[in-house]
Amino acid sequence: MARPRKFEEDRALDAAMRAFWTDGYEATSTQELCEATGLGRSSIYNTFRSKRDLFEKALVRYMDTRTARLVEVLEDGRRPVLERLRTVLEWTVEPEPDDPLGCLVVNTMVELAPRDPEIAERLDRDQRRRLVALKAAVQEGIRSGEIDRGKDALALAHFLVSTISGMRVMSRGGADQSTLAAVADTAMNAL
Repeated sequence: MARPRKFEEDRALDAAMRAFWTDGYEATSTQELCEATGLGRSSIYNTFRSKRDLFEKALVRYMDTRTARLVEVLEDGRRPVLERLRTVLEWTVEPEPDDPLGCLVVNTMVELAPRDPEIAERLDRDQRRRLVALKAAVQEGIRSGEIDRGKDALALAHFLVSTISGMRVMSRGGADQSTLAAVADTAMNAL
């Protein structure tokens, strides 16, 4: 029995997402995408129209799943705010074992956003979603007394985005776990 087309598309999209995450948009060849997805060249183009279309769909999938995960943790009112923020930082210190190094969003910001307004807009929308969630968590922490009332919630949200992005770049550049953990500890102390 043949698999449903939607299943095949989702599987191919996940595989392409990992390929782009590992090598970037420009460095990922169509042949690499064929090998990663198990699809032939014509199947990729029939399903996704172009390498660019496949990349955009992979990027949106990455942002949707990763940002939803972030929001879910940050909105978990059963846990103290500082514990939630620590969890988010720990994802960078100890990523999932099968995840490529770095972050597809951060990599794309550096590689494509400066010269691709459509991609830059997608990234900006995602960053705004993350900032709203982080700011809300920080505000909750300020209200509960976990975070100093004199702190600026938006500034801390920007600080956390910058810290996490920087840690992702450090990871991709070869920083070891103890170095990343020290950065996460420093960020927590700043809160």
